[in-house]
Amino acid sequence: MPSSKPRHSSSKGNIRIIAGTYRGRKLPVLDMNGLRPTADRVKETLFNWLMHDLPHAKVLDMFSGAGSLGFEALSRGAASVTLIEKAKASYQQLQKNAQILKAEDRLEVIHADALQACSMLRHAYDIVFIDPPFNQQLVNPALDALVKYQCLKDGGLVYIETEADFDDSKLHHFGKLSMLKEKSSQTLRFRLFKYYA
Repeated sequence: MPSSKPRHSSSKGNIRIIAGTYRGRKLPVLDMNGLRPTADRVKETLFNWLMHDLPHAKVLDMFSGAGSLGFEALSRGAASVTLIEKAKASYQQLQKNAQILKAEDRLEVIHADALQACSMLRHAYDIVFIDPPFNQQLVNPALDALVKYQCLKDGGLVYIETEADFDDSKLHHFGKLSMLKEKSSQTLRFRLFKYYA
């Protein structure tokens, strides 16, 4: 997922699946300028938050990039995971990594703009990851697309990762989002919301 933020992956050139079926597996990541796989410490926190909700859930990762969140969700028992990625090279690497894990039966990789792809999705999701490139004002359009095309279940969970100074009070559909968890660092904020239709 391209961004102006520096890379902070656990090791250059790959992502590591922390827990679950594929625990310890490392998957190649393209060395693209600005690609920002979610750091292991952030990923560990997020999936601790999702521990009881993830098994058997339908998961959507809207800005997949290296697929760090989507592959981790799959490893930890999600029923299915849909990855959306706009950059062709990253999309192709996601497909290759799905083949490495032999996970094509539970994993769908879509080459498209995340906002446009919502109109093509076939069902509503239990959990959605919104981790777009920073400072490009994509969070609200992503929420708008999810709501417009009914891609998020009533009571579904939304993970949002943004630059540290992002103002949540300006979120579209703010009244329908109830924050459950939040953490931040000098460079980023990440939080988990419940959505009420």
